[in-house]
Amino acid sequence: MKLSKIGLSIAFTLGFSMAAQAADVEVLHYWTSGGEAKSVVELKKLLESKGHTWKDFAVAGGGGESAMTVLKSRVVSGNPPAAAQIKGPSIQEWGEEGVLANIDSVAKAEGWDELLPSVVSDVMKHEGKYVAVPVNVHRVNWMWANPAVFKKAGATIPTTWDEFFVAADKIKAAGITAVAHGGQPWQDATTFESVVLGTAGADFYKKAFVELDPKAINSPQMIEALEIFRKIKQYTDEGAPGRDWNLATTMVIKGEAGMQFMGDWAKGEFTSAGKKPGVDYICAPAPGTAKDFTFNIDSFVMFDLDNKELQKGQDDLASTILSPKFQEVFNLNKGSIPVRLNLSMEKFDDCAKLSSTDFVESAKRDTLVPSMAHGMSTFSATQGAIYDTVTEFYNNDKVTAKQAAAKMVKAIAAAADY
Repeated sequence: MKLSKIGLSIAFTLGFSMAAQAADVEVLHYWTSGGEAKSVVELKKLLESKGHTWKDFAVAGGGGESAMTVLKSRVVSGNPPAAAQIKGPSIQEWGEEGVLANIDSVAKAEGWDELLPSVVSDVMKHEGKYVAVPVNVHRVNWMWANPAVFKKAGATIPTTWDEFFVAADKIKAAGITAVAHGGQPWQDATTFESVVLGTAGADFYKKAFVELDPKAINSPQMIEALEIFRKIKQYTDEGAPGRDWNLATTMVIKGEAGMQFMGDWAKGEFTSAGKKPGVDYICAPAPGTAKDFTFNIDSFVMFDLDNKELQKGQDDLASTILSPKFQEVFNLNKGSIPVRLNLSMEKFDDCAKLSSTDFVESAKRDTLVPSMAHGMSTFSATQGAIYDTVTEFYNNDKVTAKQAAAKMVKAIAAAADY
């Protein structure tokens, strides 16, 4: 949904009188817990070392919905923060409103086009100019596995969907839940997009979830992916509906389940439990996706402010976020990987090193794709339409895969008109 459609008037100017002192850089974000909060403190220190004052504007809520509501209110009133945590296509929505600052001078001075894969830098630009800076890269198409469960069941880590069902049958026969899942729309979509990628490939994925091509969405490939997705349900447990993702991860940690499909934020749960990758748990690309990479990227936009000192603060903040020092400390805390292509991974664990290698290689192969499930490939209304279709199909066995594919086309078209 365009911001103008919810009543955002852009008739105001941003050349207002700032209530705060010129050197105060107000930053809206929703990193309020765990490693994220630690990283915010580090970012604050780095920015203030450049002579600026960090004015924290934290809005709790991991998905950022509350933060976006507050941000819209601030912008409508003509009082936006200097910077705000916004990602994906939402950057373009704000750019179209004409309220974002151009930070091309920093990007050119530091060579961002060479530091970032083009598929990432394109998301950070509006009309060819940088208006946002990326913070990190999360890989979404991960499969987390408990090797002790696999050993007990006599199963091997699957690399294809055919192998997955063989392994799942063995784990189920051993009396263990094969797949830990949380029956929430975004978790359903997270698993589903990995199935689509693993069965139909990156080119098809882009046609379906980036280009929203009706012929791809209502196709034999999509119908096959839907059927495989639904088949996974028989390997979950009765407690899956409504379960939070971290509780599903805990099932894998404790050996109560064999596998989970989830982004690399799940690694934080293993780390907190004192588990080591390659020993206590396995991180592997979802079946069929070893050469592909679905990404979810956090980023910050800068708002257009008529204050030279604040503009300098915004430029320094953008530079700091992409600096090697912050990229390292933030991603070590969060479980993600640096978005910079040339950063040393020496301090990172094996899962992060694999993720970084695959990130670089998939960028070269053009198989680096934005996550639909995590708001990187479509506007929120379209994402919601896909969520609704996928979750209804997953939970209602009376809906056939062919019917769901056709319904998805209609739902996406309706969302585009909304």
